[in-house]
This record gives sequence, C-alpha cells and structure tokens, in this order.
Amino acid sequence: MQRTVSAPRPVNRGRRFATGRVVVALILREMATRYGRSPGGYVWAVLEPVGFIAILSVAFGLVMHTPPLGRSFLLFYATGFLPFHLYQSLHGTISASIRFSRPLLMFPAVTWLDAVIARFVLNLLTGLIVIGLVLGGVLAVEGSGAMPDLPALVRALGLTALLGLGLGTLNCLLFGLFPLWETIWGIAMRPLILVSGVFFLVEDLPRAVQAVLWVNPLVHLTGLMRAAVYPTYAPQYAAPLYPALIGAVALALGLLFLRGWHKDIIARR
Repeated sequence: MQRTVSAPRPVNRGRRFATGRVVVALILREMATRYGRSPGGYVWAVLEPVGFIAILSVAFGLVMHTPPLGRSFLLFYATGFLPFHLYQSLHGTISASIRFSRPLLMFPAVTWLDAVIARFVLNLLTGLIVIGLVLGGVLAVEGSGAMPDLPALVRALGLTALLGLGLGTLNCLLFGLFPLWETIWGIAMRPLILVSGVFFLVEDLPRAVQAVLWVNPLVHLTGLMRAAVYPTYAPQYAAPLYPALIGAVALALGLLFLRGWHKDIIARR
C-alpha cells in the first residue's frame, strides 16, 4: 500500500509579528486618547511635574535657607519627585490595562499581555523623556556643571520601572477580581508621597522613623536617584535589591495568575 505524505502546513510568518503590531496599535490608540492629536497634550505631560517641583521649591524656599542636600531647591525636589512620579504613572496605568482595553480584548488578535506591554512601553518612554527634559533643564538653569552618574541613574530608573510594572501587573489582577481592594489601595496610598523621601532626607529623621520608612521601597529609589545626581551623597539605607525583589515577585505573581483569570476580569463590568 502506497503511503500518502501530506504537504507541510504553511507557516504564517506574519503571525510572528502580530504581537508587535498589536502593541504599536494600542500605543497609538492610547496616545490619541490621552494626549489628543495636538502637541499640547504632550506639553502638559512635561509641565505637570515641572509645575509641582517649582511649587515645592518656592514653598520650602520661603521657610528654609538651604535644601536638605546641596544648594538648589529645584534639583533636590526634582530628584525626589521624578522617580516617584514615574512609579505612580506606571502603576496607575498598568493596573488599569485590562479595563482600558476591554473593548479591544474581545478580538482574538488582542491579548491581555499586549495591553499590559503597550501601557508599560508608552508610559515608560514618556516618563523617561520627561525626566530627561526636567532634570537636564534644572541642571542647565542652576549652572552647577554637575553631571549625573549615568550607570547609577539608569539603575535607579530601571528599578523604579520594575517596581511600577510589577505592582501594576499584580494590581491589574487584584483590582479586576476584587473591586473593593482598589478602593482600599487608593485610600492607603494617598499619603505615599509624604513618606517616600520626596521632601526630606531619611538620614535626618530619628532611627525609629527610619526603620519604619525603610519598608517603603520608594524610599530606596529616591535615595538611589539622589545618589546618582549628587556625587557626595551615599545613602547607607538604600538597598537596590529590596525594590527589585518586590517588583520581580509582584510581576511574576501578576503574570502567573492573570494568565488564568484574565477572561473573568474581561467579562466583568
């Protein structure tokens, strides 16, 4: 008996790039939704942190002769607020990824992972551009001639991105399954900026307070950010492994459980 050999199935080469095309499409959609089609939307993304830093500098400059570190109020508060703002932006947008893209997730070509990746990439790139413009502008205005330690700066911002991605992905799961948790989280995180080292140096506080603040991973990130900009500043409390571990574990748990529960979250209203 003669055996029939079936022809090999054609390989859909275009599918290899499907995820990339979907991510780009989701990024363009969010850019149009959030920033609009005019350059003014992108200008506001820069003006918002600039305005906040300027207000802090003027307000504290009225009651203090010098900042806790260095001689520039603008630089001190910029190095504290910028990593905090990057984390908040990443966490806030990634945690709402499925909710934001729910109508598109009904199509088989769009996956929940595409939505998470798109929001992470867009907000990370936007945040890095804002940080570069603001930090570069402050250094130019102050005329100090100081150059940040680039590897240390990349490390601080990379850890910030990992923490925002990890906790954002985990809360994307938890917010979708337990809406009450989103309310609790929002209330608990309202004073976060006050305890993240944006306004002060941890070393200036009593040891008992330092021990409590050490639990907050953002305290480590603001310390690492300032160490990258101020050559003489070396925060002994800052442990890069701590925020990295929290971000990595949260990301792993979020990805693991979203894989099994994303359909339930998409089906919720």
